[in-house]
Amino acid sequence: MSAALKKSPLERVKDEFGGKDKLVDKIVGVLDAGDESKDDLRKRLLGVANRKLVRLHSVATRTKTIGGHDKLVTSTAERLNRAKDKDYVGKLDTLSDARLLDMLSVAERKAKANEAKPAAPKAEKKPVVKAEKAAKKPAKAESTAKSASKSASKKA
Repeated sequence: MSAALKKSPLERVKDEFGGKDKLVDKIVGVLDAGDESKDDLRKRLLGVANRKLVRLHSVATRTKTIGGHDKLVTSTAERLNRAKDKDYVGKLDTLSDARLLDMLSVAERKAKANEAKPAAPKAEKKPVVKAEKAAKKPAKAESTAKSASKSASKKA
């Protein structure tokens, strides 16, 4: 998509949600406000940039469809093949929903790419024969002996 065809965040908010007020209402309905009241959260979100609001809405809806923060943590750990690592799962629990969603999408893309790519046979390395190694060592010794004799003849 070229830059000329890309909509600005304001245009996206107006087209997709019908205005900033409606977008903020949708976000307040989806987000878990915690200790903060819904009215305080709404007032705070009205001062946020449109681009951040669109991102926040997409993250909140994707998190809700997965089943919440805890489900998101477990599915991310499973996709990364680290579900049994309790310390890692604990660390994932401290991350934000947006970060977890990004990690999950990257892991899914990698898994899809690995499934699509056929496993290439590994090239076998030619074993080095000990006799070849031994043959190379005297050659080095001879070259050092020659260089030593040349330096001795130059000094004399």
